[in-house]
Amino acid sequence: MKGTPKQPETYEAFVRRYPRIGRAWEELAEAGKDGPLDARTARLVKLVLAIGALREGAVHANVRKALAAVRPAAEIEQVVALAAGTLGLPATVAVYSWIRDLLVGEGRAAPG
Repeated sequence: MKGTPKQPETYEAFVRRYPRIGRAWEELAEAGKDGPLDARTARLVKLVLAIGALREGAVHANVRKALAAVRPAAEIEQVVALAAGTLGLPATVAVYSWIRDLLVGEGRAAPG
């Protein structure tokens, strides 16, 4: 998986229905790039935020984008492991299941 992954159909339908919101969202995403973090680090930070907020859709989106940027699956899984102390085990296992779905689908899941 390389390049930018295709947006989910529901997202595409929403921004077609509300194009101004879609444009504002894109502008906000661009504005967030201002600063010293490189794109790879910023992607992991966004994944961490999605995990902390327990936003399954955002976790999926950020994992897809991380995989497209050729992030190793082990890095993505470590982010989940680091969250355990803050989220607790049940939430961490839930997030791990969301991520494993994508990693298994890409053939990049670690054994286990």
